[in-house]
Amino acid sequence: MSQFTEIKPQEITENPFQLIGNDWALVTAGNAEKFNTMTISWGGVGIMWNKPVTFSFIRPQRYTFGFMQENGCFSMSFFDEEYRKALAFCGSKSGRDVDKVKETGLTPAFTEEGVPYFEEAKLVLVCKKLYAQDLNEQSIIVPFVKESYNGDDYHKMYVSEIIKVLKK
Repeated sequence: MSQFTEIKPQEITENPFQLIGNDWALVTAGNAEKFNTMTISWGGVGIMWNKPVTFSFIRPQRYTFGFMQENGCFSMSFFDEEYRKALAFCGSKSGRDVDKVKETGLTPAFTEEGVPYFEEAKLVLVCKKLYAQDLNEQSIIVPFVKESYNGDDYHKMYVSEIIKVLKK
Protein backbone atom coordinates (compact mmCIF):
# COMPACT_ATOMS: atom_id res chain seq x y z
CA MET A 1 0.00 0.00 0.00
CA SER A 2 3.04 2.28 0.04
CA GLN A 3 2.26 3.53 -3.49
CA PHE A 4 -1.11 4.75 -2.33
CA THR A 5 -2.21 7.68 -0.22
CA GLU A 6 -5.43 7.40 1.71
CA ILE A 7 -7.86 10.23 0.99
CA LYS A 8 -11.43 10.98 2.05
CA PRO A 9 -14.22 10.08 -0.39
CA GLN A 10 -15.05 13.79 -0.69
CA GLU A 11 -11.52 14.40 -2.02
CA ILE A 12 -12.00 12.24 -5.13
CA THR A 13 -11.64 14.58 -8.09
CA GLU A 14 -12.14 12.12 -10.95
CA ASN A 15 -15.44 12.15 -12.82
CA PRO A 16 -17.46 9.09 -11.70
CA PHE A 17 -19.27 8.90 -15.05
CA GLN A 18 -15.91 8.58 -16.79
CA LEU A 19 -14.44 6.21 -14.19
CA ILE A 20 -17.34 3.76 -14.14
CA GLY A 21 -18.99 4.11 -17.53
CA ASN A 22 -15.97 4.64 -19.77
CA ASP A 23 -12.84 3.54 -17.91
CA TRP A 24 -14.54 0.60 -16.16
CA ALA A 25 -13.53 -0.88 -12.81
CA LEU A 26 -12.70 -4.21 -11.25
CA VAL A 27 -14.99 -5.27 -8.42
CA THR A 28 -13.05 -7.68 -6.23
CA ALA A 29 -14.40 -9.66 -3.28
CA GLY A 30 -13.05 -12.44 -1.11
CA ASN A 31 -9.94 -12.75 1.03
CA ALA A 32 -6.24 -13.54 0.74
CA GLU A 33 -6.98 -17.26 0.44
CA LYS A 34 -9.59 -16.98 -2.30
CA PHE A 35 -11.09 -14.05 -4.18
CA ASN A 36 -12.44 -13.17 -7.59
CA THR A 37 -12.65 -10.04 -9.67
CA MET A 38 -14.87 -8.91 -12.50
CA THR A 39 -15.15 -5.84 -14.68
CA ILE A 40 -18.05 -3.46 -14.24
CA SER A 41 -19.21 -0.52 -16.33
CA TRP A 42 -22.51 0.08 -14.52
CA GLY A 43 -22.87 1.59 -11.09
CA GLY A 44 -22.53 4.83 -9.27
CA VAL A 45 -21.45 6.81 -6.25
CA GLY A 46 -23.35 9.21 -4.05
CA ILE A 47 -24.67 9.87 -0.59
CA MET A 48 -27.14 7.55 1.13
CA TRP A 49 -28.02 7.44 4.81
CA ASN A 50 -25.58 10.37 5.28
CA LYS A 51 -22.67 8.21 4.11
CA PRO A 52 -20.56 8.20 0.95
CA VAL A 53 -21.66 5.09 -0.96
CA THR A 54 -21.28 3.09 -4.13
CA PHE A 55 -24.10 1.46 -6.04
CA SER A 56 -22.89 -1.82 -7.54
CA PHE A 57 -24.81 -4.31 -9.66
CA ILE A 58 -23.80 -7.97 -9.98
CA ARG A 59 -25.69 -10.72 -11.80
CA PRO A 60 -26.21 -13.89 -9.71
CA GLN A 61 -24.64 -16.14 -12.37
CA ARG A 62 -21.31 -14.32 -12.15
CA TYR A 63 -18.61 -16.13 -10.15
CA THR A 64 -17.91 -12.93 -8.22
CA PHE A 65 -21.51 -12.91 -6.97
CA GLY A 66 -20.81 -15.66 -4.41
CA PHE A 67 -17.82 -13.74 -3.08
CA MET A 68 -19.95 -10.58 -2.81
CA GLN A 69 -22.61 -12.51 -0.89
CA GLU A 70 -20.13 -14.16 1.50
CA ASN A 71 -18.03 -11.11 2.36
CA GLY A 72 -18.97 -7.87 4.07
CA CYS A 73 -16.49 -5.77 2.12
CA PHE A 74 -15.15 -5.54 -1.42
CA SER A 75 -13.12 -3.14 -3.55
CA MET A 76 -13.59 -1.20 -6.75
CA SER A 77 -10.27 -0.65 -8.54
CA PHE A 78 -9.91 1.92 -11.33
CA PHE A 79 -7.03 1.83 -13.83
CA ASP A 80 -5.30 3.88 -16.50
CA GLU A 81 -6.04 3.07 -20.15
CA GLU A 82 -2.95 0.84 -20.43
CA TYR A 83 -4.86 -1.81 -18.44
CA ARG A 84 -7.88 -1.88 -20.79
CA LYS A 85 -7.01 -5.37 -22.12
CA ALA A 86 -6.78 -6.75 -18.59
CA LEU A 87 -10.17 -5.28 -17.72
CA ALA A 88 -11.68 -6.63 -20.95
CA PHE A 89 -10.31 -10.07 -20.08
CA CYS A 90 -11.70 -9.93 -16.53
CA GLY A 91 -15.09 -8.95 -17.92
CA SER A 92 -15.26 -11.70 -20.52
CA LYS A 93 -13.80 -14.70 -18.67
CA SER A 94 -15.03 -16.45 -15.57
CA GLY A 95 -12.86 -17.02 -12.53
CA ARG A 96 -14.42 -20.50 -12.44
CA ASP A 97 -12.46 -21.33 -15.60
CA VAL A 98 -9.32 -19.19 -15.56
CA ASP A 99 -6.89 -17.61 -13.10
CA LYS A 100 -7.48 -13.95 -13.88
CA VAL A 101 -4.48 -12.78 -11.86
CA LYS A 102 -2.14 -15.12 -13.71
CA GLU A 103 -3.62 -14.32 -17.13
CA THR A 104 -3.61 -10.53 -16.70
CA GLY A 105 -0.43 -10.10 -14.65
CA LEU A 106 -2.25 -7.89 -12.15
CA THR A 107 -0.82 -7.86 -8.62
CA PRO A 108 -3.26 -8.53 -5.79
CA ALA A 109 -2.89 -6.56 -2.59
CA PHE A 110 -4.95 -6.55 0.59
CA THR A 111 -6.04 -3.85 3.00
CA GLU A 112 -5.39 -4.23 6.72
CA GLU A 113 -8.94 -5.60 6.90
CA GLY A 114 -8.09 -8.23 4.26
CA VAL A 115 -10.06 -6.71 1.36
CA PRO A 116 -8.45 -7.55 -2.01
CA TYR A 117 -7.57 -4.88 -4.61
CA PHE A 118 -4.85 -4.42 -7.24
CA GLU A 119 -1.50 -2.61 -6.99
CA GLU A 120 -1.74 -1.36 -10.58
CA ALA A 121 -4.92 0.62 -9.88
CA LYS A 122 -4.82 4.41 -9.83
CA LEU A 123 -7.78 4.66 -7.46
CA VAL A 124 -9.34 2.10 -5.11
CA LEU A 125 -12.62 2.35 -3.24
CA VAL A 126 -12.90 -0.06 -0.32
CA CYS A 127 -16.57 -0.65 0.33
CA LYS A 128 -18.64 -2.14 3.16
CA LYS A 129 -22.02 -3.54 2.12
CA LEU A 130 -24.98 -1.83 3.78
CA TYR A 131 -27.95 -2.96 1.70
CA ALA A 132 -28.69 -5.45 -1.06
CA GLN A 133 -31.77 -5.94 -3.19
CA ASP A 134 -32.60 -8.04 -6.23
CA LEU A 135 -33.73 -6.07 -9.25
CA ASN A 136 -36.91 -7.45 -10.78
CA GLU A 137 -39.22 -7.12 -13.78
CA GLN A 138 -42.09 -5.74 -11.70
CA SER A 139 -40.06 -2.67 -10.77
CA ILE A 140 -39.19 -1.71 -14.37
CA ILE A 141 -40.95 1.51 -15.35
CA VAL A 142 -39.77 2.00 -18.95
CA PRO A 143 -39.61 -0.85 -21.50
CA PHE A 144 -36.02 -0.30 -22.71
CA VAL A 145 -34.67 -1.38 -19.30
CA LYS A 146 -36.07 -4.88 -19.83
CA GLU A 147 -34.05 -5.09 -23.07
CA SER A 148 -30.87 -5.25 -20.93
CA TYR A 149 -31.96 -8.63 -19.59
CA ASN A 150 -32.32 -12.04 -21.20
CA GLY A 151 -35.10 -13.66 -19.27
CA ASP A 152 -34.75 -13.56 -15.50
CA ASP A 153 -31.06 -12.67 -15.05
CA TYR A 154 -31.59 -9.46 -13.09
CA HIS A 155 -28.72 -7.94 -11.14
CA LYS A 156 -28.52 -7.67 -7.39
CA MET A 157 -27.89 -4.09 -6.29
CA TYR A 158 -25.51 -3.40 -3.42
CA VAL A 159 -25.44 -0.06 -1.64
CA SER A 160 -22.09 0.04 0.12
CA GLU A 161 -20.34 2.59 2.30
CA ILE A 162 -16.99 3.79 1.00
CA ILE A 163 -14.83 3.11 4.06
CA LYS A 164 -11.45 3.82 2.48
CA VAL A 165 -10.14 5.52 -0.66
CA LEU A 166 -6.61 4.77 -1.90
CA LYS A 167 -5.12 7.00 -4.57
CA LYS A 168 -1.77 7.04 -6.34
